[in-house]
Amino acid sequence: MTTSDLTLPQTKGKGKAKVKGDGAGEGGRGSRRRVLGAGKQLHAGPVTYVVLVLFALVSLAPLVWTAIAASRNDQRLAQTPPPLWFGGNLFKNMQAAWDQAGLGTAMFNSTIVAATITIGTVIFSTLAGFAFAKLRFRFSSTLLLLTIGTMMIPPQLAVVPLYLWMSDLHWANHLPTVILPTLVTAFGTFFMRQYLVQALPTELIEAARVDGANSLRVVWHVVFPAARPAMAVLGLLTFVMAWNDFLWPIIALNQQNPTVQVALNSLGTGYVPDQAVIMAGALLGTLPLLIAFLLFGKQIVGGIMNGAIKG
Repeated sequence: MTTSDLTLPQTKGKGKAKVKGDGAGEGGRGSRRRVLGAGKQLHAGPVTYVVLVLFALVSLAPLVWTAIAASRNDQRLAQTPPPLWFGGNLFKNMQAAWDQAGLGTAMFNSTIVAATITIGTVIFSTLAGFAFAKLRFRFSSTLLLLTIGTMMIPPQLAVVPLYLWMSDLHWANHLPTVILPTLVTAFGTFFMRQYLVQALPTELIEAARVDGANSLRVVWHVVFPAARPAMAVLGLLTFVMAWNDFLWPIIALNQQNPTVQVALNSLGTGYVPDQAVIMAGALLGTLPLLIAFLLFGKQIVGGIMNGAIKG
């Protein structure tokens, strides 16, 4: 056996190892390229910024016009072309709207009503949505269909029987008349059900059951943390709807115990309504919503993004 015969297998093995190593190196570099490409941030082009700016201007235009009109007087608002910049009567008109409509009491009542409705709707809708999403009981599909079907009924049809019911309870012209009928909504129940179907794994609930957790602990330690992003969104939507609600409060309440929308309705009475004062009152009624969004908007958006990433 010659020397070349002894070294030939080793050379082949080295060649194979070298080729394999080169392939692994190329595959590693390709994997790194894919990882770097996946982590690269997308940059918006100029067209995107133009579209976003246009949408922002269109969205802010009604609020800006309300502030401009609230800072003028009726004579200037009646002229053509209308004013396009702020005047010097903003605080004067706000003070007049505050005094004429009694917005101090109205603001307090609206805060109580909107906060109570928001808390009740979020909690009860989350519990009902969890039951429909993860619990198995008879006629669950039928009950869910009936719940969704109530969304198709116009709310105007329930005004008369609801008012008669509240009169029998001697709650007319009191805040519970506005709070009680909206403590839970079909939309909130369906919204939370659809979210929990995807966001809450059944295995997590079963693991909590195995660890000895009862239903209350499962809801508190498992369901509520998983549903937090959706609860934040539902809470914001419910608060806005409760604050801006006009139809039922104008029927159930009076001017002695009003919400903001009922109080603002009194500004439009009279032979010649003062449009500037009405706009100032509308601006005052909108400010709490803007403040709430500025304070909690970041947390709500952050909760939505966390829920999307976890999903």
